Amino acid sequence: MTREAERRGGLDSQALLLAAGLADLAVSTVGSALGTVRGLLRRSDAPDLAAEAEHELMARGRLVLDRYAAVPPAHLEILARRALARKAAGGV
Repeated sequence: MTREAERRGGLDSQALLLAAGLADLAVSTVGSALGTVRGLLRRSDAPDLAAEAEHELMARGRLVLDRYAAVPPAHLEILARRALARKAAGGV
């Protein structure tokens, strides 16, 4: 077996191990999340918790949209405003 074949086999096994590890992590995370959801559903204040969670998620959504959807001002526009401010302040 050549070194390249060994390396390719090693990469394949690494990829397989990574995929298996991620799958195991996903399964355990989902299992723990389901346990948490079951516990929350047994609580008497579940509707209040759900409403609070909804408000929190909406606030997070607004933050994400503000962060990524807002278009920054054009670079030349910023420079022009600075030049006008300097001119108005008496500078050259």
